[in-house]
Amino acid sequence: HRNKTILFYFNILKCASPIVLINLQCPTTQLCVSKCPDRFATYIDVQASYRYKPDQWNYFRQFCKPGFNNPRKSVAQVLRDEDCPSMIIPSRPFLKRCFPDFSTKNGVLTVANQTTFKDGRGKIRNVTDLREAANGINNVLDARSVGMKVFEDYAISWYWILIGLFIAMIVSLLFLVLLRFTAGVLFWIFIFGVIGIIGYGIWHCYWEYDHLKGIPGSDLTVYDIGFQTDFRVYLQLRQTWLAFMIILCGVEVIIILMLIFLRNRIRIAIALLKEGSRAIGYIMSTLFYPIVTFILIAICISYWAVTAVFLATSGEPVYKVMANQTLCKYANLTCDPETFNTTNVTKLCPGAQCTFAFYGGESLYHKYIFIFQLANAFVFLWLVNFAIALGQCTLAGAFASYYWASRKPADIPLWPLFSSFGRAIRYHTGSLAFGALILAIVQLIRVILEYLDHKLKGTQNSFTRFLLCCLKCCFWCLEKFLKFINRNAYIMIAIYGKNFCTSAREAFFLLMRNVVRVAVLDKVTDFLLFLGKILVAGGVGVLAFFFFTRRIPVFAQEAPALNYYWVPLLTVIIGSYLVAHGFFSVYAMCVDTLFLCFCEDLERNDGSTAKPYFMSASLHRILGKKELSPKKA
Repeated sequence: HRNKTILFYFNILKCASPIVLINLQCPTTQLCVSKCPDRFATYIDVQASYRYKPDQWNYFRQFCKPGFNNPRKSVAQVLRDEDCPSMIIPSRPFLKRCFPDFSTKNGVLTVANQTTFKDGRGKIRNVTDLREAANGINNVLDARSVGMKVFEDYAISWYWILIGLFIAMIVSLLFLVLLRFTAGVLFWIFIFGVIGIIGYGIWHCYWEYDHLKGIPGSDLTVYDIGFQTDFRVYLQLRQTWLAFMIILCGVEVIIILMLIFLRNRIRIAIALLKEGSRAIGYIMSTLFYPIVTFILIAICISYWAVTAVFLATSGEPVYKVMANQTLCKYANLTCDPETFNTTNVTKLCPGAQCTFAFYGGESLYHKYIFIFQLANAFVFLWLVNFAIALGQCTLAGAFASYYWASRKPADIPLWPLFSSFGRAIRYHTGSLAFGALILAIVQLIRVILEYLDHKLKGTQNSFTRFLLCCLKCCFWCLEKFLKFINRNAYIMIAIYGKNFCTSAREAFFLLMRNVVRVAVLDKVTDFLLFLGKILVAGGVGVLAFFFFTRRIPVFAQEAPALNYYWVPLLTVIIGSYLVAHGFFSVYAMCVDTLFLCFCEDLERNDGSTAKPYFMSASLHRILGKKELSPKKA
């Protein structure tokens, strides 16, 4: 191939398929040639005239596979085996590839002064089809170029990306450790910031309302001017600013009243957040448990994918007739590739091929492949939910052992995380599997509803669409509710070791008896964890941006030369967010566990010598209850 430096496409028309951007490859045979063709020709025409025009055959066969020189072979067999292209067109080399030799004549696109050509399969095509194919090749080349540059960027910056993720891990860990000192400060800064911003909004609305006084037309009502697409029209009315001011005043009053009446519960939530930070400080191994859950879920995904592929490819290959002529009565009928050339199909439909269509069959097994795929999906959902349940129960057991220790940390069991994992596997597998089963059933129903919605998307039946929408909404709410119940049931299982149904019932009624505390703790926790994720991902992202753009003088020489600096930057930002999410999910589980233990502690104990509280001293002070037999915390 030393002198064959140009790439030739057997059927360049296939390059117009959208699949080229998926596989980054034109789905046709490609051959290295020394020069591009300079004329129109089809294999059918060349084969018919090779006896009295051997020069045409000798020219055409240089674009066939090396060593092929059998013009007597049937057209169907040649095209089936892809020994030669069905056609050649005048081309010129561009980027080491044979592209059609386009030109414009009187504003009309042509190739060698022709606007149409034979495709070698019995059709007359327009040269605009060739332009679409050439654009497809350009898209492949552009995608390959971008892909190679992205790969190069990863190859020279991967260790810096790992350093960035390690920094994100350290920052996440520090954030969790410091929450015991900063949780209250961060929350109250945010709350008073919101109050201040709303107060400024009220003042601004009043200023605008007073400023528009006396201006012609400003005293009109919204009803008078009707609906306007330009929102700025409404801003010229005093009534608009008065409405804004009233709404903001209402929001401000509601926030202030909530702070007044819920101040004690907010203090309890902040104290529990601080206690969660302290618990993680004593049981640091819990921060790395999400790795175990990730591995288990990866195994589940691999199992599902392999099984789905085996089911999809089970059975015998089915071949169908692909005819060049649209009037061929055998088109799309099944065929046998071994005996296809001996049938009359090739005679009645010149150029017809027996090509692979799909794997399948007519047996009872093949009729229920879809049912088997649904069963496989159900098992996948069940296993994934079980892996998540195992992680939640394990973490809950570890943090519960911290809360119920009389003297912290002296009475915390040795290796609490591994002990909790062992208990979950040995005693609670059935309960976890049952909870995962209930959730998997609901999720499977949601998958089926999404499938039906996709199939019925083109229907004009409004009632059907409305019913599906309602069902999807209901099952989405049911799934969220079950996740909440399951999570708290696993905590009760880890604490008491009871079965799933009993634990779910006790957890539900315990939470209902403390519903206001649940709502406050949930929102405070969500806010602080969201703030933490943004701080970690944003802080590490800013650092990575300055590093990869060489804006840090100390490390300017160390930064790699990149094609696209956003490649490692986005990787670091997304990776940092996922790392922070992994750490903070453990923290959220810790807070939820401590909260249930706290509620249970209040109901079981009264602070007497016989029934002392297990909560920390800070929670005692907030509750205003005197501990009769104080313990070290």
